[in-house]
Amino acid sequence: MSVAVPPAPQAAPAGHVTLANCEDEPIHIPGAIQSHGALIALDAHGRLLHHSANAADWFGDLPALGQPLTAQHLHGDAALHALLADLAAVGGTDTSTAPRLHSVVLGGRPLDLLLHGGAGLRIVEAEAADTDPTQLAHFALQAHRAIGEFRHQRDLGTLLQRACEAVRAVTGFDRVMGYRFRHDDSGDIVAEARAEHLVPLLGRRYPASDIPAQARRLYVLNTLRLIGDVRSAPVALLTQAAAPPLDMSHCALRAVSPIHIEYLRNMGVAASMSVSIVIGNRLWGMLACHHHQPRRVPPALRLACDVAAQVLAGQVQALLAHDQARTSAQLAGLRARLAQAWVAQDDMLAAAQPLLGDLRDSLAADAVLLRQGGRQVADGPPLPDGLAAALTDWALAQPMPLQMLHQRAQWPAPAQALAGRWCGVLALVFDPTDGGVLLLLRREQIETVRWGGEPTKVVATGPNGPRLTPRGSFDEWRQTVRDTAVPWSCDELEGAQRLLDDLHRHAAARRAEVERARMQMLAMLGHDLRDPLQSISMAAQVLERGAGAQRLGQRIRASSSRMQRLVGQVLDLSRLQNGLGLGLQLQAVDLVALLHDLAHEVSTAHPGSTIALHAPDSLVLQADPDRLAQLLGNLLGNARHHGEPGQPVAVEMTPGDGGVTVAVRNTAPPIDDRLLPTLFQAFKRADDNGRHRGGLGLGLHIANEIARAHGGSLRYSHVPPHVVFTLWLPDGAAPA
Repeated sequence: MSVAVPPAPQAAPAGHVTLANCEDEPIHIPGAIQSHGALIALDAHGRLLHHSANAADWFGDLPALGQPLTAQHLHGDAALHALLADLAAVGGTDTSTAPRLHSVVLGGRPLDLLLHGGAGLRIVEAEAADTDPTQLAHFALQAHRAIGEFRHQRDLGTLLQRACEAVRAVTGFDRVMGYRFRHDDSGDIVAEARAEHLVPLLGRRYPASDIPAQARRLYVLNTLRLIGDVRSAPVALLTQAAAPPLDMSHCALRAVSPIHIEYLRNMGVAASMSVSIVIGNRLWGMLACHHHQPRRVPPALRLACDVAAQVLAGQVQALLAHDQARTSAQLAGLRARLAQAWVAQDDMLAAAQPLLGDLRDSLAADAVLLRQGGRQVADGPPLPDGLAAALTDWALAQPMPLQMLHQRAQWPAPAQALAGRWCGVLALVFDPTDGGVLLLLRREQIETVRWGGEPTKVVATGPNGPRLTPRGSFDEWRQTVRDTAVPWSCDELEGAQRLLDDLHRHAAARRAEVERARMQMLAMLGHDLRDPLQSISMAAQVLERGAGAQRLGQRIRASSSRMQRLVGQVLDLSRLQNGLGLGLQLQAVDLVALLHDLAHEVSTAHPGSTIALHAPDSLVLQADPDRLAQLLGNLLGNARHHGEPGQPVAVEMTPGDGGVTVAVRNTAPPIDDRLLPTLFQAFKRADDNGRHRGGLGLGLHIANEIARAHGGSLRYSHVPPHVVFTLWLPDGAAPA
């Protein structure tokens, strides 16, 4: 008993017409073959389970469906029976074997046979061997030369163009197009070889819906597909009643979907051939061949084209890998420089700021922002007010630390309202507890897409019921795409993930370091407050006995001042670490008068100390007088404390060069080189020479932050025999 499986797909329910009409079509079990050949399929025991309705015309007498093939069948060709036996031995049960091509003569008729097996079946496809062997040898030589040229191309565009020219020269199609598929599976024609009278299609794009998902799967499984004549009627496939439909995913003669036939007819195409470019088990591109008359390419020539396509795919993969390696190397070098900067400098944002431009270029962004603890550093055009904060809030609320959006409509509502021309964002959340986020942004890319016909499909009712039909016209149809940025590529996202891993590690290490420093600070604060508290307690006991009131009053005042200084430093550090800044109150300040007052205080508190001030009569600038006094008092106190006894502390003030410079010098040996990298960091304790004894190691750190808050800088140098700390404050300081 035999059953003819109809080639029509299931009709969609009325009122539910979607792209699923195309995507649900079971094109791998069409139940028919193309008319230029014949097919038989045997099970593992040699029983005939499937054959095309025309099989007897090609293979001679066949057994009934379900019956075994005997030596008398297939015109008694012993060689062909031996091939089938050999195929059964290696065919396996799960996967399809690579097709074997054999030329035979059955019943006096030369045939090309494609034999392949898998899933317990042996399949034989027959086509007429009507090509001159000399011509085939010539075509094979051309294909071999093309393969040699593919290996020497170093540019994707040139490689695909050469491939199109080679395939057209070998096969004789009117047009051969090189497609490259995008992230959304739409395809651009990036290369083309055509007859002169044809309209060029180079540069046009075709929507992803032109190749439904199940068709893409077949293009990956079976990398060469020939449709010899779109006008010929398919030949039904007869199937043994108990057998499932024949999976023809690997069959060359598989019948064509009626929807695809309609598509080709709408384009005026009578025959087509496609050669897949598969990379990483994904359809990366395709060589699509069109002809305006029926055209059959012999199996041997198709196999040569398929081999050439595999070489082409290998070369494409090599070029892509080369570009990826170059990009990865650039980003790896940048990551190494960032890590080095973070080790050398305590402030993560300040360390990264000089490298943000390189980071922006490496990940092809238009702007980059690094935010943490309410502070941020940036590179690129300024963003609209509030946009960075809105994107940061959105990124911190996401479940995954790496997020990408490339269309403005995808953005959260608060950010959409502020976006302006920005449409793409790549967010890397590396420190959720402290609001640590790296934001990379891309502008809107206004693009005019040259579609090959309007990409919207039309609902129509046909023999298979309501469905989305192929477009009726493939004339160029232009569309301006707005509110969209170029999405980050897979390679760029992989590089971003590695950068995120680095940021995570550094943030975690920094959190651990800060936690240790906090514990250390509490221990140090308790230790350093013990002495002045003990002095005050002892002084109070003596005062109770009424002796030495003046001297004890001075001791109480000094101890209280020391405690106030320690507590003030801790409060300042807390403000800095929580991103609150130092709360500057700017006003006109005479810097010379301020220095004179500080020098007098030091001389009064420490008789015998000399402060030599070299400055103009007056110099006024906009600054916070209390914070400047704190900064300069720290420098003067350090110079007096660490300078050689009896040697003066020199202070030189020099206006000019866009600001004012204050250099504080004391006679002393240089600071140990081991201490220099952390000289302006917090929580330094005493070194071997006794620096920072009796303090928290916060003085220079806070002094440096005060200088930076004013837009200035503080640096150390040693000019024998002097240790020199140089403060520079920017414009706004001018002689009165």
